[in-house]
Amino acid sequence: MQQTLRRLLICMVLVGGSGGGGTTYAGRPASSANRSKAPAASMADYHGGLVTPPLPKPKFVLTDTSGAPFDFWAKTQGRVTLLFFGYTRCPDVCPMHMTYLAAALRKLPRELASQITVVFVTTDPDHDTPKILRAWLDNFDRAFVGLTGTQSAIDSAQIAANISPAKKTVLPSGASQISHAAFVLVYTKDNFAHVIYPSGISQDDWLHDLPQLTSANWNVR
Repeated sequence: MQQTLRRLLICMVLVGGSGGGGTTYAGRPASSANRSKAPAASMADYHGGLVTPPLPKPKFVLTDTSGAPFDFWAKTQGRVTLLFFGYTRCPDVCPMHMTYLAAALRKLPRELASQITVVFVTTDPDHDTPKILRAWLDNFDRAFVGLTGTQSAIDSAQIAANISPAKKTVLPSGASQISHAAFVLVYTKDNFAHVIYPSGISQDDWLHDLPQLTSANWNVR
């Protein structure tokens, strides 16, 4: 029953989005040349949702919280990389994902945790200055990478990751709400995202999956 519900949740995320103030996902299938196959992987092996065909790791350059350029493709080679697009004023999904991830990483053996990079890209660059973004991420884990840039560069990064760009809505009160993808993309060492993690994924789910993701041997074709 639990696996059935999880499958339904993944389908909802892929088709229309869920959480984070009305999230969206625009899945553009990877080309046949980029498809990969995992002979032993199944929903029973992972608490996230398997993606078929897997999504290739995007290539984009943004700016980290120190002000330096961050080449996402180059800087994450040979690592398990968790990519999430959100914003610091997000009331629910963003702090939930970061809290559970940070807690899980603290419980992993150091040799496993050292193979994992968490990258958080702001979808609200007008508010999330490098200083604000760094302070917010430090509440969870000082090793988390925070990225920002121009709105057009961030939109392009989301498109490169096969995600619809986040949308900002100004409410009658004058406050703003940003609809963004509610899931974490996880790229394994072969530079493909075979598994995604929607809102609702817990610390225990991460503790179960992260060790497997660091040792996964996907046959890329």
